[in-house]
Parts: sequence; structure tokens; C-alpha cells
Amino acid sequence: MSESINRREFIKGATVIIGGMITVVIGVPTIAYLIDPALRESAKEAWIPVGKLEDMPIGEPYPFSFTRVQVNGWERTSTSHGGYVLRKSEDPNDLLILNSRCTHLSCTVNWSKDDNVYLCPCHDAKFGKSGEVLDGPPPRPLDRYEEYRVTDEGVVEIHYQEG
Repeated sequence: MSESINRREFIKGATVIIGGMITVVIGVPTIAYLIDPALRESAKEAWIPVGKLEDMPIGEPYPFSFTRVQVNGWERTSTSHGGYVLRKSEDPNDLLILNSRCTHLSCTVNWSKDDNVYLCPCHDAKFGKSGEVLDGPPPRPLDRYEEYRVTDEGVVEIHYQEG
């Protein structure tokens, strides 16, 4: 009733089973490794520390910068951002936080203490201490970081959102 299996058929069967197991053991992790970055979602918003409140002089813009890394599959893109914190009074909630990107062509503006203005090196645009356009081609004032908080340790943080 029972047929005996010959050596050749046994080797074929064993090779198929062992080969299939090796394929699964190596293949599944490899495929997971390759598609994982495409399934991962990077953070689109975060609270970014910009400095200690005690280090920010009242009435003078305090510069800050930070870098965000965006991951899109296998592609990683680093983008630098910056701005200025203008502390208006002793009150920790009386802050004006400006983005340092010119609203004309996104060049980085620099604070000129001598002229008491933010200067854009691209087209000689000038912005007042509160970010208002004084001269040049920018269509609007400097953008503001509207959401901010001061932690219990006295660190000013801005709410950054990619957009």
C-alpha cells in the first residue's frame, strides 16, 4: 500500500523545503527593510528650543537658528531655519519672534545694530525692528512665529510646522 520514496525524490523534496525556508528567512526581512522608509512618516511639526530667556536682552533682537531633517523614503533633506527673538519687556509673554527669511526671495536677513534694521543682502531690502518693510521689494513684513512658550527652565520654544 505505501510506496517507498526513492533517494532522488527525497533529495528533491528536501531541497525544495529547505530552499523555501531559507528564502522566507532571508526574503521577508530584506523586503521589510526595503519598504520601511516609504511607510515611515516624518514629523511635520515640533517645539524647537531657540534660547534661554535670561540670555535675551530687552529691546535687542536675539538671533537663533535650527535645522530640520525631512525624510522622504530614502531621501533625507536638511533645511536650515532661523530668526530673531525681540524681547519687549520683562514679561516672558511679551515676545516678538520673527523668521529671518526675506519675504521677497527668501534670502536670510541680518540684524544691523548700527542702522537698527534687518538688512537683506539680495536686493537691499530693509525691515524695521518689528519686521515691517521699510525699503525695497518685499511684498510683506517678515513672517512671525506666532506660537511660542517659555518652559519651566526658562527656555523659549517655538512651534514649527512644515508647510
